[in-house]
Amino acid sequence: MNMQTGMKLSVAETALCEAYDHALGELPGDGAVLAARDVLISDFKDAGLPTRRIEAWHYTDLKALLRAVPAFDPAASAARIGPLVEGATVLSVVNGLAEARGSVEGVTLRTFADALADGTAAAGLAARDRDDAIGRINGAFVRDGFVLDFPAGTELAAPLEIQTVQNAGQAHTRFPVSFGANTKATVIERHAAVGDTAAFVTTVSDLSLADGADITWVILQGQGAADTHLGQIRITLGKDAKLRLYVINAGGKLVRQEIHVVVAGEGSDLILRGINLLGGETHNDVTFTVGHDVPNTTSTEVIRNVIFDRARGVFQGQIRVAPDAQKTDAKMSCNTLLLSDEADFSAKPELEIFADDVQCGHGATVIDIDHTQLFYLMARGIPENKARAMLVNAFVAEIVEELEDEPLVEALEGVIADWLDKHA
Repeated sequence: MNMQTGMKLSVAETALCEAYDHALGELPGDGAVLAARDVLISDFKDAGLPTRRIEAWHYTDLKALLRAVPAFDPAASAARIGPLVEGATVLSVVNGLAEARGSVEGVTLRTFADALADGTAAAGLAARDRDDAIGRINGAFVRDGFVLDFPAGTELAAPLEIQTVQNAGQAHTRFPVSFGANTKATVIERHAAVGDTAAFVTTVSDLSLADGADITWVILQGQGAADTHLGQIRITLGKDAKLRLYVINAGGKLVRQEIHVVVAGEGSDLILRGINLLGGETHNDVTFTVGHDVPNTTSTEVIRNVIFDRARGVFQGQIRVAPDAQKTDAKMSCNTLLLSDEADFSAKPELEIFADDVQCGHGATVIDIDHTQLFYLMARGIPENKARAMLVNAFVAEIVEELEDEPLVEALEGVIADWLDKHA
């Protein structure tokens, strides 16, 4: 007789399942939303947290790394923080709940809690695929966020900052954003922590760029040293759309940032730039996929990593070119400064090409600081730690300087400099 036993849940998996049972009566949503949540949590109970046996999670065994999950903390208190760039419009989510105040001129805005309450959010509460742990967890627990609709022709004169601030417990947010035809805007998605208490944060952003949209989207992740941050951004590009996506990780204990792009319109252009600043015992995973589904599209991805102490970094990048996507031009590179013998970095670039008239390539490097350059600076009276910081800063600064918004460049350079002052 064959006897089958169910999967044994880890401490973190058990905590998530129990948290869902306890929060079920408080989570916003109509019947359709509740049904979608139930499917997600049921699938989560069946699959559990992903392990290294799942290819997409091979370098980030979430079941082993996520040892505990803090409970929801209704008593947690925090306040919105000042904008990254002076003059920016700020929309805040504090401890998982959106602040009602705030508006963006010319943009339709509502809270995600309202979209859950009236059921319009139900269709989006679905996992991307069977390995989508972030989508399952976030969809089951999401309470709030913002829904933004940019009408055709909208141009924002100043950046829009969507910020989430967390100081304890759990927070699960979503940001569906639609950019109409020929819109132009700069949006900063900023994640920050106040206080030292460990938090568990998930966030999902859904971006749709219509024909001719020209968008700069910056993700700045600065969670606390004990926090877990699971982020996902899903993007669809229309005809002649251009997206400059900057991802900067400068915090968190356990971080997974997924980027999934579908290039659906001819003439569209994706520019991805990533900076990962890793110290202590951080584990940081950036996983990226782009699917070129139509002809005459371009994408370039450049990732720079700086790793100190016992930190561990991961970059998984995949470019897929469909059979009909002739004339695709796609290039990807991952460059790493490994500044400790105890640090570790894994890079896995991939190409899947099913068209024959394309230009595609990828590369990865791992190096230490050039000691000739270090000696040159020290010979001119610069202390070693300062000289090292200068060289590291130069390694990542050229990525930020590609942005055309000078105040935003200065603000991001300040974030990088502050981080290096603490770790270099």
